[in-house]
Amino acid sequence: MFDRTTAVVLAAGAGRRLSPLTNRRPKPMIPVANKPLLEHVIDAVSDAGVDEIVLVVGYERERIQTHFGDGDDWDVTIRYVVQNRQLGTAHAVAQAEPHVDAPFLVLNGDRIVEPSAVADVRDALTEGAAPAAMAVTRSDRPGAYGVVTVRGDRVETIVEKPRRQAASEVINAGVYGFTPAVFDAIERTEPAADGEYELPDTVGRLIDESGVRAVRYDGGWHDVSHLWDLLAVTDDVLDRDGGAVEGRVAPGGRVDDRCVVAPTGSVGRNAVVAGGTAIGANARVGPNATVERSVLLPDASVEAGAVIRDCVVGAGAVVGANATVRGGTAAVVVRGRTPRERQTRRRARRRRGRRRRRGGGSRNRSRHRRRRRGRRVGERTDCRRRDRTEGITCVGSSATPATGLPFRFSPRGCRT
Repeated sequence: MFDRTTAVVLAAGAGRRLSPLTNRRPKPMIPVANKPLLEHVIDAVSDAGVDEIVLVVGYERERIQTHFGDGDDWDVTIRYVVQNRQLGTAHAVAQAEPHVDAPFLVLNGDRIVEPSAVADVRDALTEGAAPAAMAVTRSDRPGAYGVVTVRGDRVETIVEKPRRQAASEVINAGVYGFTPAVFDAIERTEPAADGEYELPDTVGRLIDESGVRAVRYDGGWHDVSHLWDLLAVTDDVLDRDGGAVEGRVAPGGRVDDRCVVAPTGSVGRNAVVAGGTAIGANARVGPNATVERSVLLPDASVEAGAVIRDCVVGAGAVVGANATVRGGTAAVVVRGRTPRERQTRRRARRRRGRRRRRGGGSRNRSRHRRRRRGRRVGERTDCRRRDRTEGITCVGSSATPATGLPFRFSPRGCRT
């Protein structure tokens, strides 16, 4: 074992796919069972016996630094480095170079793993069979992650989110062990098509040059990539850790053992809170309401008689009295588009970016500028105003935000 073990935890990302929940908080601070994702990661690192952590922060970093401070509450020492521009995970690791001078661990700050994954990668690196090691696990959706092929105890290939059918069900679990030599490999890493420097590309270089050891891991592994993942991951974590009811439950109210209720949360008279539910700080479930397998973020409210299932209620949002959310399978529309439509648009933007880098440019830059401003003649303006409370979108001329501010539709955009 190392005399001194340092874990570099990557927590600088914005988590755009989780918008609007990440409009004012970084993805690692999304609550899972009323604890930030990043806190679950730090718990695993601490329980594995690692006592020094370097947090790479960026987007809304004050939220992270205020919550974790110097790490005393977790019996670890936390230092912070800032990634001012989010240029990929390899670039994020490079920011920590001044703080590590011995073999070290790297973890994603938004994936929940058990302490055994951290300890096993550390031990594999200690044995010195290879200058790098990484945890690998199995997934029923390998194409959504970094797909890994393994022979024996060595990683042969790693392909991030392959466009074609995945070569195996084994994926990158997001826990790495490196020596300081990795910083030289990062400097030689070529940027991806979107201009970012990704850690899997650096790992691919290490595979070719010196080898990477595969550490097989079959414990719990949870990733929140999309809004609906928050429901499944919360349910899984409550299955693993159990619930805790710290808030007020009125007479006749029933709360399942697999639920968490924050100390300032409340459950009204004759309300039912079923398993897999998390009720955040100052969140409220009204009388005779039913909440099942849902997440209520801080200050959310479910009014009297409402029934909601499989629902994420954003911070400060209100589900009206006697409303019903049936749950089950649904097409999720975020900001007016389904996930497939959003993915198509992202790919189109990347293609345009590649054309511009090759010198093609835009055929009509002024037209594109007008379109971004919503002023193109003959085109309906896609005018949306995100309310100050998560989970509420005001569209068109008749909508009024919950804050009571005046709102009207304008061909030049939203005005308050």
